[in-house]
Amino acid sequence: MGGQVSGMAPGFGIGIVGCGLIGQKRAAAAGPGGRVVACADVNRERAEQLAAKWGARSFLDWRELVALPEVQIVVVATLHDSLAEITHGAIAAGKHVLVEKPAARSAGELDPVVAAAVGSGVKVRVGFNHRYHRSLQKAKAIVEAGELGELLFLRARYGHGGRVGYDREWRANPSLSGGGELIDQGPHVIDLARWFLGDFAKVEGFAHTYFWDMPVDDNGFLLLRTQREQVAFLHVSCTEWKNTFSLELYGRVGKLELSGLGGSYGVERITHYRMSAAMGPPETVAWEYPMADNSWAVELAEFYEDIRLDRQPAAGLGDALAALEIIQEIYSRSGYDHRT
Repeated sequence: MGGQVSGMAPGFGIGIVGCGLIGQKRAAAAGPGGRVVACADVNRERAEQLAAKWGARSFLDWRELVALPEVQIVVVATLHDSLAEITHGAIAAGKHVLVEKPAARSAGELDPVVAAAVGSGVKVRVGFNHRYHRSLQKAKAIVEAGELGELLFLRARYGHGGRVGYDREWRANPSLSGGGELIDQGPHVIDLARWFLGDFAKVEGFAHTYFWDMPVDDNGFLLLRTQREQVAFLHVSCTEWKNTFSLELYGRVGKLELSGLGGSYGVERITHYRMSAAMGPPETVAWEYPMADNSWAVELAEFYEDIRLDRQPAAGLGDALAALEIIQEIYSRSGYDHRT
C-alpha cells in the first residue's frame, strides 16, 4: 500500500480505534505524514469529539472504520481485551496497524495475529513508544557506538501510585486487562531490556498484590538472563506513590543512568559515567530534555517510513510476543492465571 491515494490529500489516512487518552495522543502525533480520517469508539460521544477535532468521520463499530478505503493505517488504542481482535481484523482488511502494547492479554491470544500478519503484505508495529524518548535514543546511540564496551547488566524501575478507586478500574479486571501492573507497565521495561541486551533465555520473577484490593498484581519483580548471562533486573509497581522511571545500563567501561519521562515522571535526564584507565571517579557528562515528549510523533513517523520502504518495523509483533511470554511465565509461577 502506498503513502497516497489518488485524488486525496497527501499522507497516510489514519483510523483511530479507541478514542481515550492514548488514542488522542496518537491522533495529535500524526504529523505531516498522516491525517486522521476516521475515529471509532464504543462510547459514541468520545468518538464524535475526537473526529470533530480532526474533521474525520466517527463510528461506534471498528469494523466499519477498517472497511473504509481512505484508511490505510489503523491505530488500535483500546482496552487490552480487544487489542488482538481488532488488529487481526485490520490485517484481514489489508490495513497497516499500530497496536498499543501489550497487543493482547496473553501470548496465546496474540499467536493468531502473528500468523495472520505473515505474508499479509501489511506492516504491524507495536506501540513501544518508550524507545523513542530522547534519553533512550541517546542511550541507544552511545551503546551502539561502543562507548560502554560490552554490556554486563541493567536495572530498571517503573512505577506510579494509582489513585483513589484504582482497584475498581478496568486495569483491575483480569478479563479486560489480562493482569495487573506486570502487563501494564511491564511490557515497556521488558521491551527496553530486550532492545539493549537481546533475547532472554532464563526467566525468574514474582508478581504479587501488596496494597490494592484487586485480583491482579500491583508489583512485579523480574530477573532475566541472556544466554551470555547478561542480566536485566526489573521492577514495576503501582505502589510507587511518586511516579518513577529509572534505567541504568552497565558496561565494561562505563555506565548510563536515565531518569524521568517528562510530566509527572520528572525531566528526562541521562548521565554517562566514563571509566578511566586508572578507574576511580569516572568522567561524567549529562544531558537533560526539559521539552515536551515527542516520542509518539517520532515513532509514528518511523512507521510511515517502514511502510514506504517496505521494511519490518523495529518494534513488531515478535517483540510483543516475547514480552507476553515472559509475563505469562511470571504470572504462572506467582499463582495468577489470567490466560485467555
